[in-house]
Parts: sequence; structure tokens; C-alpha cells
Amino acid sequence: MSPNININISSDASPSPLERGGVRLVVLGAGESGVGAAYLAQKQGYDVFVSDFGAIADNYKKQLQEWNISFEENQHTEAAILDAVEVIKSPGIPEKAPIIKKIREKGIAVISEIEFAGRYTDAKIIGITGSNGKTTTTSLTYHILKNAGLNVGLAGNIGKSFAYQVATEKFDLYVLELSSFMLDDMYQFKADIAVLLNITPDHLDRYDYKLENYAASKFRITQNQTVDDVFIYCADDPETIKGMADRDFEAQQLPFSIQKKIESGAYLDQDNIVINIHQEHFQMSITELALQGKHNIYNSMASGIVAKVLELRNPTIRESMGNFKSIEHRLESVGKISGIRFINDSKATNVNSTWYALESMTTDVILILGGVDKGNDYSMLKDLVRQKVKAIVCLGKDNKRIHEAFEDDVDVIVNTYSAQEAAQVSFHLASKGDTVLLSPACASFDLFKNYEDRGRQFKKAVSEL
Repeated sequence: MSPNININISSDASPSPLERGGVRLVVLGAGESGVGAAYLAQKQGYDVFVSDFGAIADNYKKQLQEWNISFEENQHTEAAILDAVEVIKSPGIPEKAPIIKKIREKGIAVISEIEFAGRYTDAKIIGITGSNGKTTTTSLTYHILKNAGLNVGLAGNIGKSFAYQVATEKFDLYVLELSSFMLDDMYQFKADIAVLLNITPDHLDRYDYKLENYAASKFRITQNQTVDDVFIYCADDPETIKGMADRDFEAQQLPFSIQKKIESGAYLDQDNIVINIHQEHFQMSITELALQGKHNIYNSMASGIVAKVLELRNPTIRESMGNFKSIEHRLESVGKISGIRFINDSKATNVNSTWYALESMTTDVILILGGVDKGNDYSMLKDLVRQKVKAIVCLGKDNKRIHEAFEDDVDVIVNTYSAQEAAQVSFHLASKGDTVLLSPACASFDLFKNYEDRGRQFKKAVSEL
């Protein structure tokens, strides 16, 4: 197959990017981040070429064509890629991919979209990472800042491409959700306010199945910080505390905890979140929070600290924390049928996320688990499964490890191979007053495009019951 390189032809056509002879920059992956990076690169005068080993979605292809950016799909043409001065890599492409190995062998720099876009903005950056809760915390932080009247953008692993926004907007601040894959390819980038929510085993298949490698990736959010910057972290998270013991931090440290009093940071005093930073003080009852559950107390604390670092007014913070709407696919209430509640927590792609979901349940549960297992250790779920789960409905191609993990903890474990089948089986297994919880603890790529697709198919299936 020949490269699908788009060159607009007209009577006064200018030379294509391949012919211009500028500094060659290659973008691997033509999703949201890749296409946004290509646009910013072109705007900065680079000779841009986009290459995707799979098919490019029609909406992104249309954008590349409109911008007259050269691209190919369903292949990587080495000759067009290996003469690049720099490569911007999609976070979904692993280091073991053959084209990445060849790029590394040639000594070509590989960076993330976030690293690239960071060069072209003077905006203050709030970077948020963690194994669990980062989308919720990023969304809540953005909500608080936006409601306070700040000129703020939302990007990273959520919303529109950071690079595209840098090219087209003039925000004073950005709230960025940063995954470990993004952080791996960031070098000069600096977060003015860095938030590390927690570190639990996730994506270990990308980190040689070593938690310390994954933790090192998460701690990259603090790189390049100075004494003028802020590092916000969870004082109750053992892996975070363990990782901090081996590292030096120049930034001001502001921890949060629900287990002990914190002098400078956030803590729980009976049923009240308390935030103290220098002379700034904030207090709010956890019963007033829009987001309920222990994990969401942590998320709200982290967002609240960011707000107080930025010296936002207490009434604004309190109002925003009280009226925030939960994000799709994260403990999302789908509806109630015959007294049975259905919850979509498809974004729970690791065991720890599922633990938090189960921990917040107050009824008997039919638990839908399964998908692509990333080296999961299910042992941490066993106590909660014994206490709350009546039956497990497996949703995945290979469910052997789930059966092995829970065969002594529940009486019923059923295999299903579609969202529709999983919803139907769960409905029949449940009784009035029970909750059917889709919280898979696994990635979705065996049966679905992504966790969003899994969640939406589940919601559609529930609506058809």
C-alpha cells in the first residue's frame, strides 16, 4: 500500500510540506493529541508529516486535509519518518513498537504532545496525575477555576488537545490531566502546580511489570520544579511516601490526608475538610460535597488546595465543590429498573479503581468485571467482594484469571461477551434493592474501542432492558 499523503492540488498550489525543505517534524498517531500537535507544529513553521499505523478517524483526516498537512495511515513509511529532527509520539504507542525502536537507534528525539506544546505557552500549568481519580480531580479543578472567572483551559488526557489550544487560544492557566505515558516523554516541561494523587499498580505491562518503574514515571510530574512551584500529594498513599523518600523536591510541599492532621495542606477534622496554606483557611463539610465516597474526599482535597494556592475566594470554592457534576463513565448512575440500580464505572481500568467503587457501594452488588488484564493482582478486592458481591459477571474474551481469583468468594461467576449480554445476565441475577456495577478493573480493547465505548454500549444495553 502506498502512503496516503494528502497534498491539496490547485492552480496556485504551494509546495507540499514534503517539498518545502523545512525542519522535519514527524507526528506518530493521528488521534486528538497527534492532530493537535501537527497543527501547532505547522503554525510554528515546521515541515510536518503525520503517520498512523492504523486507520485515521474521518474527523481527524478531514482536519489534516483542511490544514494541508501530509499524512499516511495503516502503515509507517520509514523513509518519511527516520529523517525527522524530532518525533512527537502518541502516548498509546509503546516503546517496544518496531518504529520507535528504529527512531531510538537513529538517536532522534522522541517527545510527547504536552512537551512540545509547553514550549509555546507562558500560561501557568497545573498538572495532575495519579493511578486513580485524575480525570475527576482535573475536571473538578477546572470547574472551580472556571467558576472563579479565571481564563483557564482544560487539556491533556481529557478534552481538546493541549497543542491545539496553545495554537488557537490565549489561556492564562491550563489544568492538564497527565498519564504516565505522557510523562514518560516529557523532559523540559514544568508544572507550576503538580498534583500526585496516588500510585497503585496500573499499566505494569508497559513498565516491565515493576511498580517502581511505573512510580518513577508518575514522579516525573515534579521534574524541573523550583522553590517557586508547588507539589501537592497524598500523605496517606504508601507508594507515594515510599517514592518521596528516594527523591529531592525543591517545590513547596502541600500534602493532604484523611488519617492525620496536616499543618500546611489539607486534612479531615471529623466530617469537615480543612485546608490551611499560610494565612489561607478553608473548611467544608463532606456532606456538602457533590462527589461522595472516601476516594472523592481525597480528590476534593487536592482540588481545594490548588484553589487556595491560587487564592480563590472560599464561597466560590464551596459553591463549585457542591455543584460539580460527575464525569461520564466514573460511578455514573445509569438508571433504576424494577428497583435495581445500574452504575457505569467503565473508567475503572485497574483494580484500585474498582476497589474504590465497591467501597462506596451500600447495597448488594452484581459486579461486572473483565477485559484486558494488565497484570492485575485481584487480592485487594477479595474482602470487599466477600462482603458486598452476590455474583460476578465477566465481560471479556479471557476470564480465566477472574475465575481463579474469586471462585472461593462468590457462588456465581458467569462469562459474557458483549455489553448487552452482560447487562441482561446481571439484571436476571439481581434482586430489588441490588446494584449492578460495571467496574471492570481491566482495559477494554478486547471487545471495545476504548472504555468510553464500553460504557456507552453498557448504558444502551441497560436502556433496552
